[in-house]
Amino acid sequence: DAAGPLSGTTGGDGEPLRLVALGESTVAGVGAASHDRALTGQLATALNRITGRRVDWSVVARTGINARNCCVELVPKLNGCRADLVVIALGVNDSIELHSARRWAADLEKLIDAVRAAVGDVPVLLAGVPPLDCFPVLPEPLSFVLGARSASLGQAAIKLAARMDGVVHVPFQIEKRNCNELFCADGFHPSEQGYKLWAGQLAEAFVKFTGH
Repeated sequence: DAAGPLSGTTGGDGEPLRLVALGESTVAGVGAASHDRALTGQLATALNRITGRRVDWSVVARTGINARNCCVELVPKLNGCRADLVVIALGVNDSIELHSARRWAADLEKLIDAVRAAVGDVPVLLAGVPPLDCFPVLPEPLSFVLGARSASLGQAAIKLAARMDGVVHVPFQIEKRNCNELFCADGFHPSEQGYKLWAGQLAEAFVKFTGH
């Protein structure tokens, strides 16, 4: 996991935008030296740059976790926490564990409801399931199999977000060719450059959704 504190502040004075990121190893920051250079910290920086608001961010994550176990292990850590925005980044482990799209969607809906019960009825950015067929470390035919599974879960997440108020699905946009620099040395997790690109996409989606 990334080193350093699991919370921080980006930007200046004024009413903060309270950001909570919840999920698997990408939220835990694997592949980055510290959380301010991993997904959550870079998202806070991007939000501050675009909105001009101070961003208070916190990370709630465990490497290897799936959507169902998030409800059991991670949501209780949100008790007493308030947020203005929640980002959920999951799907890699559910893909590897070959969970069905139906199970994934049901677990994800339950998770979103549980998160909102804990922190308030806030906007949720649902990060797109990363396309596993783009991961450099995965050989054929494994990359094909897991790529198909991640795509199936991704489609289920899109449909779920479309029918839930205040939930925005943000596709994981990556070009399969020439994308090695977006992965860290293990060929499986994002590099700091990859996290920066991903964070920018999430920040733009939030601003488009809220209008500011």
